[in-house]
This record gives sequence, C-alpha cells and structure tokens, in this order.
Amino acid sequence: MKDIVRAPEILLPRGNIDLEKWAVVACDQFTSQPDYWKRLEAYLEGAYSTFNLIYPEVYLSGDNSARINGINAAMDKYLSEDIFAVLKDSFVLVVRDTAYQRARLGLMMAVDLEAYDYTPFAEAYIRATEGTVRERIPPRVEIRKNAALELPHIMLLIDDRAKSVIEPLYDMRESLEMLYDTALNMNGGHVTGYKVDDVQDVKDRLYALLDADKQQANYGRVTNFLFAVGDGNHSLATAKAHWDNVKPGLTARERENHPARFALVEVENLYGDALKFEPIHRVIFGGGDKFIREITSTLKGPRKAKLLENGKEYDLNVAADSIDAIKEIQDFIDAYIQKNAGVEVDYVHGEEYLKEVVAERDGVGILMPAPQKESLFDFIVRKGIMPRKSFSMGEAEEKRYYLEAKKIK
Repeated sequence: MKDIVRAPEILLPRGNIDLEKWAVVACDQFTSQPDYWKRLEAYLEGAYSTFNLIYPEVYLSGDNSARINGINAAMDKYLSEDIFAVLKDSFVLVVRDTAYQRARLGLMMAVDLEAYDYTPFAEAYIRATEGTVRERIPPRVEIRKNAALELPHIMLLIDDRAKSVIEPLYDMRESLEMLYDTALNMNGGHVTGYKVDDVQDVKDRLYALLDADKQQANYGRVTNFLFAVGDGNHSLATAKAHWDNVKPGLTARERENHPARFALVEVENLYGDALKFEPIHRVIFGGGDKFIREITSTLKGPRKAKLLENGKEYDLNVAADSIDAIKEIQDFIDAYIQKNAGVEVDYVHGEEYLKEVVAERDGVGILMPAPQKESLFDFIVRKGIMPRKSFSMGEAEEKRYYLEAKKIK
C-alpha cells in the first residue's frame, strides 16, 4: 500500500518557555464568545504563546490582512529567536486530562495530503466525516499562504476496535522519554507528551487496520478507508488547498518531500475509552418567534429536541435517528437563511455555553442530538458523509490545544 504517514520534524518550545501560556485552544472554538479570547489575551500578555501564531475565528472579518501579517511576523520572530527544539524521526504520544475525562490518548504524526479527499464517497485513505463548506476555505488559505509554520488542531480517527495501535504505547509510557507535561489555561485540563521512537512498528500496526478480512467484517466490503477526520476538517481542507497551490511550481522530485505536502495531526482511536462524541448546538440570530413557528410546524418525528429563547423552552419533533435528525435540522436552517435576509447561524459546544449565548445575544438555541461514535466509519462507507457540524469530540475546553508545530516552507 501507499505509505501515507510520516514522522516529520516536530517543533516543540524549549524548556524556558511557560507551556501553560504557550498552548491555547483551537482557533474555531468560542466563536460567539469574544470575551473568552479577550480574557485569554490579557492572561498571555507579553508571553511566548501560540495565540500569536493562530487566527481565532471569532475575529475573522472582511479584511484580515493586519492580523495575518502579525501572525507571519510572530512566526518569523519565534524562528529567528530559536525558541524551538526539533524532534526528528519520532511520533508523540499525547495524554490529555480534562475536567470531563482522563487519559484521552492521541498520537502526533504527519499525513500525506495527497491521500485526503473531502468529496463524499471518495475512495481516499483520509476522508471527511462532515460536509465541507468550500466558502470557508479561501480566507483560511490566505492565513496559511505566507505562513512559515502550521500549528494543528486536526484530529484524525482510526477504527481500532482491538486497541492495537495507540493503547500499547500508553501502557509502556514509563519507558518513554517525556517531552512535555503541563497544565492548560482556561479550564483546558492537563497534557503530557512522550517521544515514540519505534515509528515503523507503529506504522505496521496502523496499516494492519486495512487488512481485507478485517474490513470485510467491519463494513461489509474492502475499502482503503484508514483515517476519518474527527476534528478540524476545514483546517485539513485548507492545508490541502494550500498544497494544491504550491505544487504546480515544484519539480516532481521536490513534490515528494515538500513540507507543505504533509499535515501535522493528532490521531485518536474511535474506540478509546476517554473519547466521547458530544453534540454541536445551533444558535440562530435574527430569527426570533418566526423561526420558532416555522421550524416547529415543519419538522416531524418521534424524537424530542429543544429550542431555547428568552428563558423559554419549546419542543421540536425530529427523526428518531440522530444523524437523520441533525440533517433535517441543518437543512431547514440553511433553507431558512437563504429565504430570510439578515438571519445567521453559529455553532456552539456545550449546553451551558449555548444558554449563555442565547441569553446574551438574543438568539434562538437548538439543543442537538449526538450521533453514536461506534457507527461513524460504517456510516461514512455506506452514506458518504454526515451533515456538517454533526458532532464534537468532547466539550469546547477539551478541544486540541496548540503545542507542537511543523514548518510548511
């Protein structure tokens, strides 16, 4: 099979850097809560931090050039000041504790973007699980275009029911070199990283998941489906678009190992004990009572969802199957926005945060169902893709914090 996994040069901040201020949560979180980012920025003032190297999406606007230029300048400054140690020929075992779960396990590696396709039913090794909104990619490509580094919050999932790839590394963690060990700011919990030297053994066990008999038993047919995008699909799509822009100017030899071709990701086992699927709730701005009347009179089904507005709750009847319910709610929202100028939707992680946004910004909240994680790979094989924003791997604070980096120039 094609070798789609690499052990890249991973950049880690040197020992004099305060890691609790260095690492910050994924840029696509708290997009309706600018106060979160303001409090974080105040806490980080003057410190070396990945906050200076990312673009919090709460600040995306019509003209993003000033902030993008600042990000590029900060990347160049950090590189010139030699604040990074370089980890070569290794993966990183990541152990994350949060307020909700302990010991969520991941493995940092790089994957070949030539093996990724977000088109539904694409026969790719790396596949999207949710709908990709193409309009969201260009502003993110603009951010990446002149960037020297990538800092990933992309999380890929493997269907490893026997727990053969990542869990054995955790069992032997005491024999591995510890690379970092830090608390995370803003209620993010704690994270520890360990160096994994035996890259080939890990790759052999990873590729064994593509065994024909195993795939036939799991999905009813043989497929080369190895990685499902659990989080950061638009970030991975952006990395792919950037690579597609870069490679025409390269020779065939240069394309083989160009750093922009490989994206740094964290791989997690779908069957990991601490990995939970949580719903991503919707909040509608500018819809009010009219939106409530129309959605409650249009959608039908035996399952109850909840609408929140102005301190009141309303029942919403939806399909019994979680994924079908998510699809019909999202389809209604999309159609409603098209017909009603000025109406907008945002996506909120966590029921309490949804209630907070609804109260503060006079929106209509929809408490969404969560799909069962065990059905994810089989559903993608059979039906191609889920509706966008169908699920979240944990609550907002449990999202990946930026810590590792990789050069893309």
